[in-house]
Amino acid sequence: MTSTQRLWSGALPLLTALIVSIAATASLAGPRARDLGVPFEGTPGALNAITDVAGVEVGHTTVISGDGAMVIGKGPYRTGVTIIHPLGKTSLDGVAAGRAVINGTGEWTGMHLVDEVGQFLGPIALTGTGNVGLVHQSMMDWSVGKVPEEALFSRLLPVVAETLDNRLNDVFGHGLTRDHVFAALDGAKGGPVAEGNVGGGTGMIAYTFKGGIGTSSRVVSAGDTRYTVGVLVQANHGDRNDLRIAGVQIGKEIKGAWPEVNGIVAAGPDAGKPQDKNSLLIVIATDAPLMPHQLERMARRAALGVGRNGSTAGALSGEFALAFSTSHVIPLGGKPRLPAIINDTDSETMNALFRGVVQATEEALVNQLVASETMTGANNAKVYGIPHDQLARIMKARFPRR
Repeated sequence: MTSTQRLWSGALPLLTALIVSIAATASLAGPRARDLGVPFEGTPGALNAITDVAGVEVGHTTVISGDGAMVIGKGPYRTGVTIIHPLGKTSLDGVAAGRAVINGTGEWTGMHLVDEVGQFLGPIALTGTGNVGLVHQSMMDWSVGKVPEEALFSRLLPVVAETLDNRLNDVFGHGLTRDHVFAALDGAKGGPVAEGNVGGGTGMIAYTFKGGIGTSSRVVSAGDTRYTVGVLVQANHGDRNDLRIAGVQIGKEIKGAWPEVNGIVAAGPDAGKPQDKNSLLIVIATDAPLMPHQLERMARRAALGVGRNGSTAGALSGEFALAFSTSHVIPLGGKPRLPAIINDTDSETMNALFRGVVQATEEALVNQLVASETMTGANNAKVYGIPHDQLARIMKARFPRR
């Protein structure tokens, strides 16, 4: 291994500090995948975001601090946390849920409860691997004063998931604090969702381009009934050579934009293999009144959406999906509220929901690539955002009538 490759694989600290808290209502800073001519199937909701599912709120806190060589405990930091409140931040109720493991080399706390009783209570947090303990404890602390004392037991198993941001961030330095987590919890809102280098996605890399947070939604119909399916991803997975967008081998067609360290290409055809440890988190929300086992079935379909973009879920890539229903509510101390039951043999409805998950997952993954911007982090490692001009030109050539 060359010294350049060692720098690329490592992590190191910084000199200046910038901490940015971004709420879900932040305006979208740039184009999304559709704006660059990427064609997708299905009908998105009004926002084309997970917040198209009524009641869902999203908040981000982004931590960007320092430059240059990493010194553990001092940075540089490129990290953050993303919060999803399934029923809004003021709700005390739980939701029915199901989950799927695409490849299990990662961590998502609270999932044994989902497996056993098909529900969770409180918010979902997505963050970097080194922050899991801090976020877990902070979510419990935040509940004190927000949740009646007699109900605090319901918040003892916070739902926290991670992907590893060590190539741009000092993961052992704890750049994220309790106040950052509180800011994301309190700042979460409905409406447009900020994407790219925000929240838990701040220091992430996807398909060897800069990666991060992405979202999408689908409105699906079964007879006279309409449901919404929303997806949010935190992407830190995939190999550029495998990347496909709308069926086109984009990773092989785009020129340049390979990661660098100190201006020297550190990954790509002539510079060795990028780090193998990656991860992907997928959160699926729906207003369809589903039972836990049906939500598990939906979660499993997320893998098909991931596959459309070329990922093969590498041996060390922790890839997970969690699905919940906002209409199957589990009140504390009360009977579940379920307005109707969709029969498992109702193929028309279930297939529409499955299709919505696949389509929204595919688009959310492309949206996060388009939204993520070039970033330089620890040890002067530089990762490029996918070049918009090249992507738009390729899409126009392949789909000229769109």
